[in-house]
Amino acid sequence: MPPKGLPLNHRYLYRRGRTPLAVLAATSVGVALFVTAVNPARASTSATATTLVTLFDRSGAADKPTVVLVHGAWADGSSWHGVIDRLRSQGYHVVAPPNPLRGVSGDAAYLADYLKTIKGPIVLVGHSYGGMVITNAALGNTDVKALVYIDAFIPAKGQSAGEIAASQPGSAVIVPDPTTVFNLVPFPGASAGDADLYLKPKVVRSSFAQDLSAEQQNQIIATQRPLEASAVTQPSGDPAWKTIPSWALIGRQDKIIPAAAQEATAKVAHAKVKEINSSHLPLVSHPGAVADLIITAARAS
Repeated sequence: MPPKGLPLNHRYLYRRGRTPLAVLAATSVGVALFVTAVNPARASTSATATTLVTLFDRSGAADKPTVVLVHGAWADGSSWHGVIDRLRSQGYHVVAPPNPLRGVSGDAAYLADYLKTIKGPIVLVGHSYGGMVITNAALGNTDVKALVYIDAFIPAKGQSAGEIAASQPGSAVIVPDPTTVFNLVPFPGASAGDADLYLKPKVVRSSFAQDLSAEQQNQIIATQRPLEASAVTQPSGDPAWKTIPSWALIGRQDKIIPAAAQEATAKVAHAKVKEINSSHLPLVSHPGAVADLIITAARAS
């Protein structure tokens, strides 16, 4: 087993029988080679150590929190592009790690490990299904100072994404026959009856991204990452919003998670709510409003 807190991209070394010392040596050699290539005169042990600190330690970089952006289903980190640009222009360090989209507990555990590699305060932001993930991943992490939900699920203990979406009328994906809105694709190791869910193009255009251009909609259709079907019904655990202040941006034209359902869960979580005339994707259609709310949460925390 790799030691707790080891960066995820190094864990494969343990599966191949490498020791902690070997991992550190491999990392140091890689950095040393990089330093040598850039400036041979600086290829020394001290230079390597300095470079390692620069790469992995932000403790003295800035007094602002790190903003961690977690995408939802049928998206990836690039959906935050406009938000990232605006936050960076205000001096924030921003990261948008991948969300595996394989189930609430596993996705939250993945994110929780990632958060442990970040030094200093964190503002944790989730869009859509990403709200399920951040609610669980932040539990017990005292560095997370604020939770920001962007057209997102804000679950109480035991609630699932499907339950919340169905709690109010108006969701285009809560239908008697899922095959009318999803393309179901099998994947290796899937449990009986499980599959990857891809939104049908007509749903993207009419209900998921209806306020985006045709070109943007086509990009989403072509690049969407699927959600494992069983993730829709997996219950949430103890919510981090019980101890961490939260904010919510709610799109009035959301046809995936009805605005009324978002409002109800935000009220339970005592989230500070801002509404916007947007589809389910304000992070793409209104990145300025999304960035503004994140900055508000960062300043308050």
